[in-house]
Amino acid sequence: MTNFVFTIAYDGSRYHGWQRLGGDEMTIQGKLEHVLGEFCGHRVEINGAGRTDAGVHARGQVASVPLAVDASPEELMAYCNRYLPEDIAVTDCRVAPERFHARLNARAKRYTYRIRTAGYPDVFARRFQYAAPGALDLDAMRRAAADLTGTHDFKAFCGNKRMKKSTVRTIYSIDFVETDGPLELRYYGDGFLQYMIRILSGTLLEVGQGVRPAGDMGRILASLDRAEAGPTLPARGLTLEKVEYS
Repeated sequence: MTNFVFTIAYDGSRYHGWQRLGGDEMTIQGKLEHVLGEFCGHRVEINGAGRTDAGVHARGQVASVPLAVDASPEELMAYCNRYLPEDIAVTDCRVAPERFHARLNARAKRYTYRIRTAGYPDVFARRFQYAAPGALDLDAMRRAAADLTGTHDFKAFCGNKRMKKSTVRTIYSIDFVETDGPLELRYYGDGFLQYMIRILSGTLLEVGQGVRPAGDMGRILASLDRAEAGPTLPARGLTLEKVEYS
């Protein structure tokens, strides 16, 4: 068996997320497993670095899978890109150490949430950004973001009310980058809870719009109550940019 690791990019607009659920093939994992299964002649199960939700995109998702095939990474990559749908692409494939696991060995992830603040929608990029027209107070958003960085219990920013595992996470940085198009909220952390970045973005957006004060983040964190945080922004604005390993 050879352990292969893939880097995958996808437009998640029409998919039900990364994780294959039952016989649902409208998932990124399902599409990849089907194509690799055709190549190998038997069923395969891949391990993704993260379970992006329905509608979320990726530039640098990572997945690993042990395969009993006599094929080079280049051959596997070419086959996948020939038979995968046009909105999914393998951008890199290589042989990994036998014990490498895309999820268990991940050490940090980078995400971007894009918000368009122009007075009209961008019809060509509408699937990759959230439109919130109007001026934003970026200084207030940066002050609020500073209170969110570090190690905290982010239960108030978790969309899974039945979460039984630890909700403690570390955010290394939240950066705000103004571009010619959307405002980019760039998140860098050791891991993120379900809907966490979309809830963080919704809360920071409220700060930028003057709906809530910048100093409210500590109170929200301490509450451990999802109802105290802002709205969950739509999935279309979120992209997994990169997964980092030791």
